[in-house]
Amino acid sequence: MKNSIKNNIQVKWWLVVVALLMSSCSDFLKEDPQNVVAQTNYYQNEKDAISAVNSIYAWLGSYDFAYGNTAGIYHSTFWITQGLASDEMNNNQLGAPDLDQLATFSYNSENGAILEIWKMHYKAIYVANIAIDRIPKIDMDPTLRSRLVNEAKFLRGLLYFNLVRMFGQVPLLVNENEPLTPEVSTVDEIYTQIINDLTDAENLPDSYPVGNGLGRATSGAAKSLLAKVYLTRGEYQKCADMAQEVINSGRYQLWSNYSDVFKLSSRNGKEAIFSVGFGDADGAISFWEVGQFNVRLLPAELSRDIPEISNTQGWQVATQNLYDSYSSADSRKDVTFMTQFNKPDGSTVNLDKIYFQKYWDKEADPTAGGSKNDFPVLRYSDVLLMDAEANAQLGNFAPANTYLNMVRNRANLSDVDITSKDAFISEVLSERRKEFACEGQRWFDLVRTQKLIDKVQAAKGITPGDEYKLFPIPLRERDLNPNLPQNPGF
Repeated sequence: MKNSIKNNIQVKWWLVVVALLMSSCSDFLKEDPQNVVAQTNYYQNEKDAISAVNSIYAWLGSYDFAYGNTAGIYHSTFWITQGLASDEMNNNQLGAPDLDQLATFSYNSENGAILEIWKMHYKAIYVANIAIDRIPKIDMDPTLRSRLVNEAKFLRGLLYFNLVRMFGQVPLLVNENEPLTPEVSTVDEIYTQIINDLTDAENLPDSYPVGNGLGRATSGAAKSLLAKVYLTRGEYQKCADMAQEVINSGRYQLWSNYSDVFKLSSRNGKEAIFSVGFGDADGAISFWEVGQFNVRLLPAELSRDIPEISNTQGWQVATQNLYDSYSSADSRKDVTFMTQFNKPDGSTVNLDKIYFQKYWDKEADPTAGGSKNDFPVLRYSDVLLMDAEANAQLGNFAPANTYLNMVRNRANLSDVDITSKDAFISEVLSERRKEFACEGQRWFDLVRTQKLIDKVQAAKGITPGDEYKLFPIPLRERDLNPNLPQNPGF
């Protein structure tokens, strides 16, 4: 499978080499080893170690020059897939059959979006494995060395958590040198590795100095992700305990207004536990000029009717069912959706679809088309709702209602006092839907709570088969690696 990841890079590289050899003179072929970066002279000092870990972060959001597309993991395809393959989104992008298939549950192992997710995750895992293997051998400050390795372990744990939830049994590669056609590991083996990586990452700093580490993984991020791992595994006491550590740390708070969460001035602010940076990200780890949030989510009519706005395409839209799930009192509704807007002359444009606008900071980014916002992977409200759900599963309804109501109150909703486990889980799932719309969480939540089939049927009139509780292993990867099985139904 590494062969599949490296193949295009190697082919392009050798084409470049051949072209240079054909057009160069003998003097040009005299190599200066000091000017060549290779594995033999890299990973030698502190600067190399920092760059090695930064390169892992780069794969979370950056443009993928090797494949010629915008394939950074959190750039677009990953979170769009979770929205389309659920009751959250419909596809509005012409000429994108892979996305149509996701939205209508007609996708199979040849779906290009799923292949992209697989390839980019394993590319980032490979880079993380190199850092974890090689940085411990560098003669450098031991505290920084340990921190960098644990950052790489956090990122590897996050990547495998995505993969195991999407695909189930996958190859578990944890070293720089692995077989080219590895066999898959069991789900339990993969989770054991995830928990080990994130447990080590708990030793990361609680925070970093301003301008020197914004966007990096922290101890709070590791604990929050561990809480989500335990919740997914049904280990509710461990989830509640880990979430409580994050809450008791006092490092995180909810913004008073839901709209403040997505303002550019709030990047890496008090509610952000782990985010992927785009644009300059105010000094955060960032490798891509702009994000795709507004390009994909805001309506094309904005670019047509407002001169300063450009490149809004409206490729993915909300389902009517999602929009209707918000009460009129819920302050998240107007923040999340756009159904109309005013032109410069004051006239109103009524849209024929429901668009997502939550990532658009109108005052700070009036042009809209090139968002410098962060993608929120873990927010404090997520930890509160995880703690609420875990406590409800344990029958501890007092703290469960307390944490649920903290999120509801911020949305201008009144308190609830639910003492039935089934009713509480239904309510917290509803709150998660409205709180994290368009944040790449919905498919995971529906599969975890065994609600995917019912909720999709209610929202789209489609009844997915049981096979859609996992994604298919990409056919191209199975052609390259005969040791990869296929998930049932595909």
